[in-house]
Amino acid sequence: MSQVKENDTVKVHYTGKLSNGQVFDSSVDREPLEVTLGQGMLIPGFEKGIMTMELNEKKTINIPVAEAYGDVQQELFYDVKKEQLPQDMAPEVGMGLASKDADGREVQFRIAEVKEDHIIVDANHPLAGHDLTFDLELVEIK
Repeated sequence: MSQVKENDTVKVHYTGKLSNGQVFDSSVDREPLEVTLGQGMLIPGFEKGIMTMELNEKKTINIPVAEAYGDVQQELFYDVKKEQLPQDMAPEVGMGLASKDADGREVQFRIAEVKEDHIIVDANHPLAGHDLTFDLELVEIK
């Protein structure tokens, strides 16, 4: 039977869950994820979990924070004065924002806190600080 190895392109169905069982993403009702392994396109624990799977194999993997999106980094929280926001914007906790960095790349933020004269935004990945569980099904090896 075919087994996944480094640099293979694979298609995999997945359902990602937090440690409390809450599903945060799934490919089950859409096309499977197609990715070439060894290209740094996946979190390390996800790629490691796919390695050595066989065609049509199903398994559940648990990925610790360090092999997922890492710990929450306090240096990625920023104060933004409300006057820097669009005038018609009513900031709320959890709201997503985008800005450009010095190189012109778009950076995603979430509003972590709303204060009287400023907001605190969080540039951490939304899944930072979480252990993750994935149910996997390998559907194709190219």
